[in-house]
Amino acid sequence: MKTNPKDLVARGYDAIAEIYLDRFSSSNVREAWLSELIVALPPKSQVLDLGCGAGVPVAERLCLSGHTVTGVDSSTRQIEIARERVPRATFLQSDMMTVDLPFSSFDGIAAFYSITHVAATEQGLLLSRIGEWLKPAGVFVGSFGTGSAHDWVGKWLGTDMFFSHNSDAVTFDFVRQAGLQIIRAEVVQQDNEDARFLWIVARKMN
Repeated sequence: MKTNPKDLVARGYDAIAEIYLDRFSSSNVREAWLSELIVALPPKSQVLDLGCGAGVPVAERLCLSGHTVTGVDSSTRQIEIARERVPRATFLQSDMMTVDLPFSSFDGIAAFYSITHVAATEQGLLLSRIGEWLKPAGVFVGSFGTGSAHDWVGKWLGTDMFFSHNSDAVTFDFVRQAGLQIIRAEVVQQDNEDARFLWIVARKMN
């Protein structure tokens, strides 16, 4: 029987939760793009962290910056750790494609290293949902796999993991179709690794 990619991702992150926290809680690239989001936010913002993992450093730093944070992740274990590490935030164990959130309720949305685990054919719909969740002039900062590589499974940190990328041009189209204006886009190599990600900062148009 073919494994459901969403189940594969959730189970995979359950299995590697502690390893991931130890290895990736500190990242110069992640911190730099998180700073881009924080600078763009008004004081005391409502912020959504999609694929929040263990809540560190994104949700944690946003809370320390005075914002109210809602984190969403499909991994039960990651959410357990996040609730322990960042008690000031609210964490929901859910698939970001089906989670029920009110429209126009967030000043900012972060999606760091999470959209790459969503099927390429669903990424446009997810970005449309992001556009709906943002308040007018709200800001989105997220990372995407760069280059077209649809729906593949590989070993990562010792477990099977699902990945999917669209071409950069398709990703840009999805962002614009969601009603977001791209402010900055850059392909960046991950800290001391071969992996490269397309980072996008975009703002919802009024």
